[in-house]
Amino acid sequence: MRVLVVGAGGVGAAFAAIAQRREAFERVVLADVAPERVRSVVASLGEPARFSAERVDASDQADVVRLIGRVRPDAVLNACDPRLNVPIFGAALEARVTYLDMALTPSRPDPSRPYERPGTLLGEHQLAQHEAWEQAGLLALVGMGVEPGLSDVFARYAADELFSTIREVGVRDGSDLVIEGYDFAPTFSIWTTIEECLNPPLVWERGRGFYTTPPFSEPEVFEFPEGIGKLQCVNVEHEEVVLVPRWVVCERVTFKYGLGEQFIDVLRTLHQLGLDSTEPTAVGNVKVAPRDVVAAVLPDPATLGNRMTGRTCAGTWVRGTGSDGNPLSTYLYHIADNEHTMREYGSQAVVWQTAMNPVVALELLDEGTWQGTGVLGPEAFPPTPFLERLEHLGAPHGRVELPA
Repeated sequence: MRVLVVGAGGVGAAFAAIAQRREAFERVVLADVAPERVRSVVASLGEPARFSAERVDASDQADVVRLIGRVRPDAVLNACDPRLNVPIFGAALEARVTYLDMALTPSRPDPSRPYERPGTLLGEHQLAQHEAWEQAGLLALVGMGVEPGLSDVFARYAADELFSTIREVGVRDGSDLVIEGYDFAPTFSIWTTIEECLNPPLVWERGRGFYTTPPFSEPEVFEFPEGIGKLQCVNVEHEEVVLVPRWVVCERVTFKYGLGEQFIDVLRTLHQLGLDSTEPTAVGNVKVAPRDVVAAVLPDPATLGNRMTGRTCAGTWVRGTGSDGNPLSTYLYHIADNEHTMREYGSQAVVWQTAMNPVVALELLDEGTWQGTGVLGPEAFPPTPFLERLEHLGAPHGRVELPA
């Protein structure tokens, strides 16, 4: 299989490190707007026959189309910030090639009632093009990271194997990660983190549809497994709330992060000062978006692995009636330990956990175990082969029963 990875940041580099150990990946081309970055990633792999570097401006659809024409990949993996989804997604359709990403196109809040009803939903631009991809006989597999991605696979597995009826699918994310030497340092892209945490959180309910709440609303204490412990989790905007109801029959879908009080306070301060804005502001003779300034002054999350200790947990809490007719509450989860991912792959835990899932998905697509056309989420595919392949990669999932 030949894969073009657009974006050689933390997740793109982690994908390459994992794919290097998998025979299915005959050729991986990494492309980035920063030539020195992508060349450094390729050099670190030490296999020029399998891994090569290209320059591409991912904001320019025509440039991406030209690169696809040169590389002739079997699939394009978008490892860029979701702001660049539109041109990369469009280029894959124009060039007639399979497309995967790990986050959907950004939302836009309702201008008059942002904390009551949604405006433009996450992924609306992509999901609206389902018929065009289907008619072309092509697949766009969207949201195939860890959250969204593995969390969606868990939801489909619960529906297929564990439950007769589902009352709520609730994704819960938490960690005990600590970064030495920094008072505040996000473990993932701060641009994306701000987008997720300060946009109006999205909830879906049968009979009501999608609605929004204020940021950091509906706090609850959730106890994460394997000693991570209890964390306060709050509502956050996330793709699972859009994707899960399309393929999994349930009554409610939510997403909550265990962010911690300090993290929430910093994000609230950024919002109060207008530093979360993406609109360019004049500074002297130049214009710059305040959020880009915040991203520039904070450390690159991909470089923090050596300073990081602890584990990150991604999982899906499903409640309803079990296959035996009794009440059931279960949490399906995956934990990545930073010591392990740094030692084995040279990638910090959060980006490694994200990058592992498109590796599995591409293998299943390449061998025909997963098949489909159109714009589909992970829930559209049989979950058991995915979870079995994860275990084969040495990354098994866990399951704990909670009070029903």
